[in-house]
Amino acid sequence: MPNFVLRPAEEGDLPAITAIYGEAVRFGTASYELEPPGLEEMIRRWRALAAEGYPYIAAANGDNLLGYAYASPYRARRAYRFLVEDSIYVAPAAQGRGVGRALLAELIVATERLGFRQMVAVIGGGTEHAASVGLHRALGFREIGVMAATGFKHGRWLDTIFMQRALGEGSTTLPEGD
Repeated sequence: MPNFVLRPAEEGDLPAITAIYGEAVRFGTASYELEPPGLEEMIRRWRALAAEGYPYIAAANGDNLLGYAYASPYRARRAYRFLVEDSIYVAPAAQGRGVGRALLAELIVATERLGFRQMVAVIGGGTEHAASVGLHRALGFREIGVMAATGFKHGRWLDTIFMQRALGEGSTTLPEGD
């Protein structure tokens, strides 16, 4: 049984979310941001997603935030409205404990409930992130492409791996009310 709970992220989680993301930006390659955004910017981003109804989930052990995940629009053009992109970040001390898997599984359920039909993972530094690729593969994603040398960070070129998973009925039926 996991020693954490999943719940909707709250504004009070944003300092911990900012710290987790800041660590990923400074030392990792999953995000192509070069400078970690501050708390005010992270609050702005969280509020923008919340205002549009996108799920934003926190994994916590008491007051300790272990990780978070959210869905966001892949692109703003209306034809993409049934496609979401996932983002998952886990605190270094919580990695390898099933937090990322639980977050992604819950995010899939939440986005299906909202009527989305496809989810894409855009894995920055993808060839260096076997764990992220494996996690997505284990939850039904398939690799759909690699863009070579698309990011330059930490003195080296980074590839981006794209993975995709159908949600709900995927493309087997037309969406209702459209």
